[in-house]
Amino acid sequence: MPLTHPIVLTAPQARVLGALVEKEVTTPAYYPLSLNALVNACNQRSNREPVMDLDEEDVRLALRRLEDHGLAGRARGADGRVTKFEHWLGEAFNFTRAETALICVLLLRGPQTPGELRGRTERLHDFEEMGDVLAGLQKLMEREPALVAVLPRQPGTKESRYAHLLSGTVEAAVAAENASGRREPVHYAAQAGSDNPAHEERIAQLEGTVAELQQKLEALTQKIDDLFGD
Repeated sequence: MPLTHPIVLTAPQARVLGALVEKEVTTPAYYPLSLNALVNACNQRSNREPVMDLDEEDVRLALRRLEDHGLAGRARGADGRVTKFEHWLGEAFNFTRAETALICVLLLRGPQTPGELRGRTERLHDFEEMGDVLAGLQKLMEREPALVAVLPRQPGTKESRYAHLLSGTVEAAVAAENASGRREPVHYAAQAGSDNPAHEERIAQLEGTVAELQQKLEALTQKIDDLFGD
């Protein structure tokens, strides 16, 4: 049933939700995710702003609250001995593919310009024109309650940035961005390469390969348990 009441997610809850949405599209063969795979997805050192260092307990607590909101939880009907987790964003909001991609990247990387969003959603959805990005953002802003808002333009910048409102008001989004370095470790290598798309994409590909290998190992371990566990 679609949600009609405001939701205020903490930073870990937003990261867990965003990671689940992303991996459903980018690594569908290994989705839903095990707890270990989800922790790794949350703590990626690329395509995440800020970089976080969440442990299993942080992610478990975040999942409990997301389940309370009807946004994510244990995978329904999943087989096997390893508990898997999935998001329920589609059921909660009935998003289009474009809206899902935009919310996902805003959850994972914070406030961004339309140009940044178009480039960073490539693996999730193909926005052919900038107008398509703006149209998707407009639909999210027109939701009741609104799910996206335009932030005050920063001095010296040409483009406005957009932020999701699943973690509170515009003021809360600005405050969270300004304070984002207090708990999460800053990853200087990732920041240094942020202006080099080829470098950033290479890092993302390597991390994706590592995540896939980890998930294959977990699947193999589960098969061995099923064969010889009894």
